[in-house]
Amino acid sequence: MMAHPQTHQLPSPSPSYSPSVTVVVPTHDRPLLVRETLRSIAEQGYGGALETIVVFDRAEPDPSLENEFPELALRVVRNTRTPGLPGSRNTGILLAHSELVAFCDDDDVWLPGKLEAQVAALEANPEAELAATSIVVRYAGRDSVRLAGTERVELRHLLRSRMAMLHSSTLLFRRASLIDGIGLIDEEIPGGMSEDWDILIRTARRAPIAHVDRPLVQVLWGNNSFFTQRWDLKLTSHEWMLDQHPDILDDPVGAGRVLGQMAFAEAAMRRRRAAVRRAFAALRRNWREPRAFFALAVAAGVSPGTVLGVLHRYGRGV
Repeated sequence: MMAHPQTHQLPSPSPSYSPSVTVVVPTHDRPLLVRETLRSIAEQGYGGALETIVVFDRAEPDPSLENEFPELALRVVRNTRTPGLPGSRNTGILLAHSELVAFCDDDDVWLPGKLEAQVAALEANPEAELAATSIVVRYAGRDSVRLAGTERVELRHLLRSRMAMLHSSTLLFRRASLIDGIGLIDEEIPGGMSEDWDILIRTARRAPIAHVDRPLVQVLWGNNSFFTQRWDLKLTSHEWMLDQHPDILDDPVGAGRVLGQMAFAEAAMRRRRAAVRRAFAALRRNWREPRAFFALAVAAGVSPGTVLGVLHRYGRGV
């Protein structure tokens, strides 16, 4: 495990405000990693009512977890909806009865003070329906902090950038907003990819997101990801996002970024002509877009894995 980054004093919720929280942890055949995740949640020491729902997706549930973590009021359930992350998250949301719902993937860990800082952020921003934090990315033994540079994330930020530091494992929602307002996680997204970007945009269309700009979640990157090198899914998920949120293309920087990502996926699938066409489309929107140049390099023969390996070492992705 990583050493906890040094931060200044975190805000704490007032004694009169300790809303109940349900943590939804989707999992699939990661018995050791999910225990690390659950241990980090237990170590939060949150003062309000806390329960955890571990949703097993396409895997046999492990009821022993309920006895291993009694302090989490833990429930082990099956994903009863669409297979994948969106269906798993929605299964947990619908089973929860708490005021707030948080997500944590089974290969990530919460760092000390994460939950209290977010509850304080929601208390300070009553119009916000979601609070997030920044992250520290662990890749090949190297840690890279990703900060947002703002404590108020608006729609314009998310149309311009995916804002990877607002990772799904950082999100804390008002449950009522998910049930009757924002809506559940969209289960129609190809392969369940970009579901976090979609829910962030839908949330920000209603109200700005309260953001704790401190690295309070450790996100593990590497070959453990079920989406590693699924370029076909990455391409179709971007197409889906542009269909659902066409105003992404209204921002030259945002348009260049997405088109550059799509060009990279095309190049990784050895669709050279399509990759070059999309790369130049990206450069026409933003001539500084680095993903377009990465795509052209891969189209020319550079291994996509080589490009990704360099970017991941600095906590970046395509």
